[in-house]
Amino acid sequence: MALNPTPSDLSLSYRVSMPHPTNHRFELEAIVHGEVGYCLELKMAVWTPGSYLVREYSRHIQDFAVRDESGKSLSWKKIAKNHWRIDSRDVQGPIVFSYSLYANELTVRTNHLDRTHGYFNGASTFLYIPGKEAQPIDVTIVTPEEDWAIATSLPEISPKTFRAADFNTLVDSPFEIGLHSKFEFEVLGKPHEWVIWGKGTVDPNQLIADTTKIIETEANLFGGLPYDRYLFLLHLSNGYGGLEHRESCSLIFSRNGFKKRESYEDFLTLVAHEFFHLWNVKRLRPKELETFDYDGENYTPSLWFSEGATSFYDNVIPLRAGLYDARTYLKNLGKTITRFLTTPGRLVQPLSESSFDAWIKLYRPDTNTPNSQMSYYLKGEMVTFLMDLALRRRHENQRSFDDVMRKLWTEFGQSDEGEIGFTPGDLKRTIEAVAEFDLTSFFAKYIDGLTDLPFQAALADFGLQLESNLGQNLAPIHGARLAVENGKTLVKYVASNSPAERAGLDAGDELVAIDGLRTNLDLINDRLQASQPGDQLEITFFHQDELLQTVLILGEPEASQYTVVPLKDPTEAQQKRFYGWLGCALQDL
Repeated sequence: MALNPTPSDLSLSYRVSMPHPTNHRFELEAIVHGEVGYCLELKMAVWTPGSYLVREYSRHIQDFAVRDESGKSLSWKKIAKNHWRIDSRDVQGPIVFSYSLYANELTVRTNHLDRTHGYFNGASTFLYIPGKEAQPIDVTIVTPEEDWAIATSLPEISPKTFRAADFNTLVDSPFEIGLHSKFEFEVLGKPHEWVIWGKGTVDPNQLIADTTKIIETEANLFGGLPYDRYLFLLHLSNGYGGLEHRESCSLIFSRNGFKKRESYEDFLTLVAHEFFHLWNVKRLRPKELETFDYDGENYTPSLWFSEGATSFYDNVIPLRAGLYDARTYLKNLGKTITRFLTTPGRLVQPLSESSFDAWIKLYRPDTNTPNSQMSYYLKGEMVTFLMDLALRRRHENQRSFDDVMRKLWTEFGQSDEGEIGFTPGDLKRTIEAVAEFDLTSFFAKYIDGLTDLPFQAALADFGLQLESNLGQNLAPIHGARLAVENGKTLVKYVASNSPAERAGLDAGDELVAIDGLRTNLDLINDRLQASQPGDQLEITFFHQDELLQTVLILGEPEASQYTVVPLKDPTEAQQKRFYGWLGCALQDL
């Protein structure tokens, strides 16, 4: 029960300044209008929707202070890591609170401020009044220089003042402020913008042309665009990432990653992925994410669909948009299957469990992660791919996973009224309705179970097969992932049940010698190429600064690469299905 029920006419407005950008601190001042009562509660979100990890944003707050309209200080108490309580029993008129916010982490979900720009997300920046999340919030930006521009998807209600309809909207509307470039364009009668910060090799004209094709292709799938205006925010640095929002997205990409075609294609899939999210997860989402609890974890077993199905489409959309051909699509598919089949954790963690445990596992990798975890992005993409092929096979390309997406969109995502989010049962029933087939066994095996995915059978229906590099004279395996750091050859990861594990090697060990001879990464690879399975190597290594020796018995080679290739003699039916799927002939690959 609330200590102090808050009147409905309470309003909150913020002033955000950055007087000394090089100190990486935003200065925030907020005014609360209305009859507060004898105490005012304030909280800060601990996570950002779309990034499923409790990140404890309140750790960046300092110099918190409260005063009344006359400037008199008010007493307050911090009662939890993200919860402040202000004593307002004798206050007449507005309450003003202020704080500094340290911002020196350039990711799509955090905040960054330096001499050239300021970027912030709502969840990691603003306090809110519990119970009043539905109230509008105004944000006024005070720039340190006149030439600093402001970009956000929020409407500007007066110069440099923007209004969020509610706290959810504020959280979903990042700000980019500073020395950036803006490029406006129109697609399907609606305005769009690219706002780009940082130096790099991106070609704006090419970017706009290719983005237009992605937007048109995805809009065609869903039957239109569900917004009035859309903003793409791009930070050029040395990182990679994206975060979806309802009317915008934030992207980070390598500043020099636009000239090489393969790298640029990776960027196009990133754009396609985050843009696809404006349907899948921003409007069409699991029931558990329909109403956000900003105080803690919001558990759902369905992230495999929200992220995995989106990952499936981020490879499909550029193909359909004509940005690359079927050969490139299948090459990318082979890379994805390789990542999946070379992850031991696929046989340990079910897909639905991976979704549920995102909060404690996906964003917190450790040296045992490959052995124990399965990414719901990766396996979710693979499961969606297999369902798409199954639908196409069963209905001879007259149905596909597109029909699933459209049906889900119509039933659970198209209306903004009320809480319409889907349950795992709703998701299964919708796919079954499109497939006209009982998927209980499929879900039990591949979503809730650990049965390995049937790639060969699915691909064969379309005249394709999965080919590994096992027949290419591979070296025997030792089962450790090695890296050179500061001139030292270090063990970064040891596979379960591998020769390295049986020999007692551990992540963090430093390899010094093999059979009494000093070694390094190149020499180790040379030695492996000259060895046979069953050969014994005497390994000298440091473990926790102690010099040790062990005997490692090399194992049989394992496939490290998979490619999707045509069958040698595909039937006419297989060729027809392939053409109906990818729109080209098998012999053209």
